[in-house]
Amino acid sequence: MVLANPTGTWSAADGAALYGIDRWGDPYFSVSDRGHVIVQPRGDRGGSLDLVELVGELQGRNLSLPLLIRFDDILEDRLERLHAAFERAIAQYAYRGRYQGVFPVKCNQQRHVVEQLVESGRRWHFGLEAGSKAELLIALSLLDDPEALLICNGYKDRRYIETAILARRLGRQPVVVIEQADEVERIIAASNELGAAPFIGIRAKLSTRSTGRWGSSVGEGAKFGLSIPDLLATVEALRAAGLLADLRLLHFHIGSQINDIAVLKDALQEAGQLYAELTRLGAPMGFLDVGGGLGIDYDGSRTATAASTNYSLQNYANDVVATVRECCEPHGVTMPTLVSESGRAIASHFSVLVFNVLGASRPPITAPEPGEQEPLIVRNLRDTFAGVSGHEPLPPERLQEAWNDALKFRDDALAAFRLGYMSLPERAMAEQLTSSCSATIARRLEDLPAGTPVPVELERLRASQAGTYYANLSVFRSAPDTWAIDQLFPVLPLHRLDEQPTRLGTLADLTCDSDGKLARFIDRGHSKALLELHELQAEQPYWIGLFLGGAYQEVMGNLHNLFGSTNAVHIRLTAGGRYSVDHVVRGDTNAEVLQAMEHDPLALLERLRVASEAAITRGDLAIRDARRLMDHLEGSLRQTTYLQG
Repeated sequence: MVLANPTGTWSAADGAALYGIDRWGDPYFSVSDRGHVIVQPRGDRGGSLDLVELVGELQGRNLSLPLLIRFDDILEDRLERLHAAFERAIAQYAYRGRYQGVFPVKCNQQRHVVEQLVESGRRWHFGLEAGSKAELLIALSLLDDPEALLICNGYKDRRYIETAILARRLGRQPVVVIEQADEVERIIAASNELGAAPFIGIRAKLSTRSTGRWGSSVGEGAKFGLSIPDLLATVEALRAAGLLADLRLLHFHIGSQINDIAVLKDALQEAGQLYAELTRLGAPMGFLDVGGGLGIDYDGSRTATAASTNYSLQNYANDVVATVRECCEPHGVTMPTLVSESGRAIASHFSVLVFNVLGASRPPITAPEPGEQEPLIVRNLRDTFAGVSGHEPLPPERLQEAWNDALKFRDDALAAFRLGYMSLPERAMAEQLTSSCSATIARRLEDLPAGTPVPVELERLRASQAGTYYANLSVFRSAPDTWAIDQLFPVLPLHRLDEQPTRLGTLADLTCDSDGKLARFIDRGHSKALLELHELQAEQPYWIGLFLGGAYQEVMGNLHNLFGSTNAVHIRLTAGGRYSVDHVVRGDTNAEVLQAMEHDPLALLERLRVASEAAITRGDLAIRDARRLMDHLEGSLRQTTYLQG
């Protein structure tokens, strides 16, 4: 669909406002006067990179698109902001305790990411949270700080528990969190056999109801956590086994991406009272883990919607600190060390997925030339098109009438074709004219005065005229939450933002799947079905960025159509406004994804070589062409799974 012709001037600031960068991008992303997206990896501490220039230079290093760019400085800055917010809150409310966070490994298990977090968080004794045996192994190998917490969540068998117990002797600080009632006996049995116990935590099922997409993950029907009767029974079982002195932590979780701060306040009040009661029952305690859920403002609206939050990071820290203090002080309970598992808030900002547009399609606007002796139905459609193609203004009711006529004539043409009264070229002519009517009416709608009521059918017509831009990526691999749970991420061109976009469209990926598309975009508190885009220019690349996807997207992607991981690169700012490429992680090759599905690339090549030899013998294939075929096949196995021109 073509947008109204640009009027007046258009600046890079207009582009930033259109895509909301001034709202969701602060303090890491902005737009230069040239219309390029700029990244400030250290936030307001200075230093920036032109993302368009950076992508060009990375391509010069043989890193083809799609490309995941990770800014390690942003990761470190997120940690600093999180800890600074809690330090300010602790000082403001005279809280007699401290904050000590952990990163949930499930949020992004990539080696360089977890290593960077551990190293950057060392000064705060920042720890890790593991939810499986494999994640436990990662955490045990990386956490060499005896003061850093290793929170052990998820389902636990005997080996998992014994591993955590023995890890204490390595100087680690694992906390085995009881999330299911049947884990209690396994912990007691393993502790008796090894003659040692882990630090123990309890996850409580709070009655507080959450909101948003993950609201159903809490309350009585929650997958994890102990009910109040089970919690009391667990305390008594630990007391009887002589392990109550090892109960150090209370944990709760009220869902990912908490969008309403009021929900958190209610949960904190309930958990604070539970913590005080556990100390009254004789447990030494010491830690209160408020779980994850610290939200991200994906659309910049600062509202309690699924893609936003109605609070800031400082609001969050203030409420945690103030509420826990209010619960502990009246009971004379020592204020606990506060723990959070804020994975989304730490990792979301630090990576940008950049992909190129391969081409675009759009419905025809001009009508086909008249043919000789056209059927009446086609002539009627041509007259309808002529009626909406003039220059005089047409009211919405006249446009609606014309569209009703076009639909009727189109249906008549289909019926005539089915009965054998219309030829295939004549049917094609009818469909082309219907499309021309649709495009012209949609364009006329843009000329109506602002605020003019438009019939619903014509509003839908606008969307039907949108173009499809074909993107060199797999949504299922690189942005699976857009497909699985309708998650919204900021998506926008990296350049030409000083030029007013003239088209509306959606983004279709490379997979042979109708769900492989980006068709919902942020729109300040709402979502929109179409994205403002520019006309493609011959021989000029058109680069799109997907932002705030550093949490979960990499680890939850799949191999639909055997599109594998993209190239990834870690960038660090250096002196003089330059950067260093700290790590390059090559994307999956075709050979690697074939092996993942248990296909042997060498056996595949041999079968095709035998087939080509047979074709040569039959005289169907020349030797030089057979060689070219095998060269293509061998080269394809070494290449990334994405298109390279």
